[in-house]
Amino acid sequence: MMASFSARQRMSEKWLLLASMIAALVLIPVLSLGITALQPSTGWNALPWSVFSRAITDTFVLTTGVLGLTMIIGVSMGWIIALYRFPGRNILSWLLILPFAVPTYISAYSYVEAMDYFGPFQSFFRDVTGLRARADYWFPEMRSPSGAIFINAMVLYPYFYVASRAAFTMQGGGLIDAARMLGCSRLESLWRVVIPATWPVIAAAATLVFLETLNDIGASQYLGLETFTVAIFNTWLNRGSFAGAAQLALMVFVLVIAVLSLERWLRNNRRFMRASHGQRLLSQQRLTGWRSAFCILLCLLPFFAGFVVPVIILAKSAWREVFTTEVTTELLKALGNSILVSTIATLLILILSCAIVLANRFSRLSATASMVRISSFGYALPGTVLVIGLLPALGLFDTAINSLAMWSGSGRLGLILSGSIFAVILASVIRFLAIGIEQVQTGIGSIPRNTDFAAQTLGCSEIRVGWKIHLPAIRPALAGAAILIFVDCLKELPATLLLRPLNFETLATHLYGHASRGNFEEGAAAALLIVAAGLLPLVAMNKLMERKQEPISSNRP
Repeated sequence: MMASFSARQRMSEKWLLLASMIAALVLIPVLSLGITALQPSTGWNALPWSVFSRAITDTFVLTTGVLGLTMIIGVSMGWIIALYRFPGRNILSWLLILPFAVPTYISAYSYVEAMDYFGPFQSFFRDVTGLRARADYWFPEMRSPSGAIFINAMVLYPYFYVASRAAFTMQGGGLIDAARMLGCSRLESLWRVVIPATWPVIAAAATLVFLETLNDIGASQYLGLETFTVAIFNTWLNRGSFAGAAQLALMVFVLVIAVLSLERWLRNNRRFMRASHGQRLLSQQRLTGWRSAFCILLCLLPFFAGFVVPVIILAKSAWREVFTTEVTTELLKALGNSILVSTIATLLILILSCAIVLANRFSRLSATASMVRISSFGYALPGTVLVIGLLPALGLFDTAINSLAMWSGSGRLGLILSGSIFAVILASVIRFLAIGIEQVQTGIGSIPRNTDFAAQTLGCSEIRVGWKIHLPAIRPALAGAAILIFVDCLKELPATLLLRPLNFETLATHLYGHASRGNFEEGAAAALLIVAAGLLPLVAMNKLMERKQEPISSNRP
């Protein structure tokens, strides 16, 4: 008996060691960032106060503005789709998700191109009004804080839409009935009853929107804002101060920790209230006449602003620049590099995700669960912050290898990991490992533990149970995770831009290079490919959401 317990304990310790090694991938850049930013040689005077104040101001204005606008749009659309029936509702429920496929920096490039003086909107406005000089009329300026807030919100509102739609769908009808009996209108019930009941879901969506806005560098820089991520980029590459960039990155890391802690505190002791088994769900109200037309118009506006306008501009530019001539070798090479990096990163993430989730499944030590949480923290790190923390660690490794090579008489080997494809892949693995872990945990969590016990009783080892039982059972979850991770790696700009080798271009950096030089049209084809790839996970997402919506049909009047 004691021997069996000791064997299980030793196996648990091995699983913990495996989980700890994976968690170290995320911890190393975080610790490296802290050491770099706080070491005495850098001091805290590497940057003038003007840089800090501008970064704080622009980041605060952008994030608060985007959070407010995305919440209004996303929650309103979720409420309309979940609680009302009108012509075209099923199609609109799908169309409202499509802006997810458009990265923020692509939307920014498209809107600046569309709203420019010679763009289609201003040209049409001048033709209608007869005005010619730009000083004779007012027109929305995209290269401004308000323009940046609008562009970000039109791309990121689906976070709130998807979360609120699912939450409203699973609500019990008794909440609305009680509010209506107390004199609340259906709209008042939304703000006073339903949203407070779904606050944990709304808070999680708000955190994701905040992190995505904070991580952006292409759109903010192109639109003239110097947020923290842009300031890190400019401080390092344009001002030549890596120490100052590390200080800014540490401030962003502290800010992210504070926001995540605030979200957890706000959700403390508050649970998402969903309908219990057998309880009537929220019923849908049929709309006709002007009310139906009004809802259709409201749903079409964010879809057109977030998806149709950018895609039309991209398609027009891509047709003029690519399809009327030969596809350039540069674009094909960037496409190949993107597929290579994204494929390798996706495979590594799936392997590591399965390893750490299985370790948590089989280990009897509580510390293993902590390693899983640490491993999932990479998604909260903006790309620029991750790079600033990763580079010193990679440099230290290169230095150690070169010292060893020189000691052995082989001569200096030069940079090995720094500025290599490996660095780009490693950054993608750290940043998107959380997606793989979440998907694998969901799949394995649906397998009863009695299955493990039965297999082990028949003589199967834990590794064999994972290989023969768990992995085949979670293939759908792995396929979904692979699509999500591949697309996210394909769209990733900050980490790829800062870590890529010389003359190594992906679709994202290819587009960024042309846009930053004022040649947006030459990168439009790359942008269109990224958007097309982004549509893949949305198909699966919409099917999943429709399945969750099915119970409502039984309650329809």
